[in-house]
Amino acid sequence: MAIHPTAVIDPQAIIHETAEIGPYTVIEGKVSIGADTVVSSHAHISGPTVIGARNRIGSFTSIGAPPQDIHYAGEPTELIIGDDNLIREYASLHRGTVAGKGRTVIGNNNMFMAYTHVAHDCVVGNRTIMANVATLAGHVEIGDHVSLGGLVAVHQYCRIGAHTYVGGLSGISLDVPPFVIIAGTRNRMRISGINKIGMRRSGMSRENINKLEEAFRIIFRSPNLLLNDALAKVKEEIPDCPEVDLLVEFFQSSKRGVVKRTVED
Repeated sequence: MAIHPTAVIDPQAIIHETAEIGPYTVIEGKVSIGADTVVSSHAHISGPTVIGARNRIGSFTSIGAPPQDIHYAGEPTELIIGDDNLIREYASLHRGTVAGKGRTVIGNNNMFMAYTHVAHDCVVGNRTIMANVATLAGHVEIGDHVSLGGLVAVHQYCRIGAHTYVGGLSGISLDVPPFVIIAGTRNRMRISGINKIGMRRSGMSRENINKLEEAFRIIFRSPNLLLNDALAKVKEEIPDCPEVDLLVEFFQSSKRGVVKRTVED
């Protein structure tokens, strides 16, 4: 274990023997840090927080701070971070609230660039990228393989589906369906098509990408079909495709409403 002598470590903290803790880092409360995780100088980690293996935590990050919620009264909520995440300088990831899930959950292999923020009770999947200053309000859910451009702001309780690319400077106030490219702010949000490049990079088959493209055409390019009818048509005409099933289920489970406007609307 390599802990710099200037680091301040709470006796309650459990740090794996292969982890590294940089100069002037402060670790307070019930914090667990896994194998081969590296914490750079001046980071501040508060508990209850669980950090997995092989994470890279940058300088001046704030990990596991209390939620920015006026109703929070010091309850022992938590932050859980998986493995192989890159958390760059000045990023902030907050614990959950009792009124929410009680925990904020970060998956594996994610990249949080400088000044990104993940608020209380958020759930972030695997292999996501949040570019500089992208911000998630409370209770946001982000699927796997999502990319958020710089300065993207996501309203509380919104969901962003898997394999979605959100353009920089966007303001998201409705659920964003999986597999799409989207940009814009609030009532100006527009979907330009499916995220073919992102899906290819993640290893999705050409056949399933083609099926998603057809599903997109039915849902988004059929002005004479009501949404429920379009979803039913997709299920009937494109069976046995897990990605298409996920797209349909996302619409059916939405509570906030899903962005359906396209650049041609």
